[in-house]
Amino acid sequence: MKEKIHVPPIKIQGIKTKLVPLIKDNIIMDKEMLWVEPFMGSGVVGFNIRPQQAIFADTNPHIINFYNNIKQKNIDSYIVRNFLESEGDKLEKGDDEYYYEVRERFNKNHSSLDFLFLNRSCFNGMIRFNKNYKFNVPYGHKPQRFSKAYITKIVNQVKYVEQMLCISDWNFICQSFDNTINSIQEERAFIYCDPPYIGRNVDYYDSWSEDEETKLKKMLISNNNYFMLSTWDHNKYRKNEYVDTLWGFCKKINKEHFYYVGANENNRNSIVEALLINY
Repeated sequence: MKEKIHVPPIKIQGIKTKLVPLIKDNIIMDKEMLWVEPFMGSGVVGFNIRPQQAIFADTNPHIINFYNNIKQKNIDSYIVRNFLESEGDKLEKGDDEYYYEVRERFNKNHSSLDFLFLNRSCFNGMIRFNKNYKFNVPYGHKPQRFSKAYITKIVNQVKYVEQMLCISDWNFICQSFDNTINSIQEERAFIYCDPPYIGRNVDYYDSWSEDEETKLKKMLISNNNYFMLSTWDHNKYRKNEYVDTLWGFCKKINKEHFYYVGANENNRNSIVEALLINY
């Protein structure tokens, strides 16, 4: 029987849900080691590794605030159910007009509950911000967006995080990848990196360049801990040149993957992923 993959309540483009089994099979880690994700994103990998100690870091403050609110018990599965039932009913009556009202409210007040609502009702579950760091994803028109079954699904995802926080020492920190890696110089850690894919998408919270990719490589090498890095290897159009040039010293594990991201189905193509490891 396949082990259940726990999907996080916050959706993110490029989420590694289907790659979790492959990642788990290739990780070297014991219970005493610190799990570190300098690019938390959805957190799906760490949430399924279930380490005793973890640092989840990201430069997007809204992701970090959401999970810290769960950790601090400002948000729980009961609160999420009531909120989504209430807001879902308003969305059903007000459609896109109400969605944009919540989006404007979030961009002023940065409520974690509004962030969850937008994430689960916007187009294609994307998280994207403009140059002024305003959430700008349009409405994802879908009848009965917050059906009872869908709300229950999200509630159970929040409940899983609550349960893990009761038995594990997990910390959620809003900071850059370099600050995160620097903070673990003296620790026994496993570092899992899922940086923005170089040469691909940018959303102002996670823009990425060759300089940053090079800096990440140097920091991982100097850290002396085991690491695994997720990136793209190639698709039918082109190859990621940095896999061979910058990361050529790593062992590479490939797997074809399909991302359901893009406005047009014709633009949703498979990509060959690369897991790069230093052991």
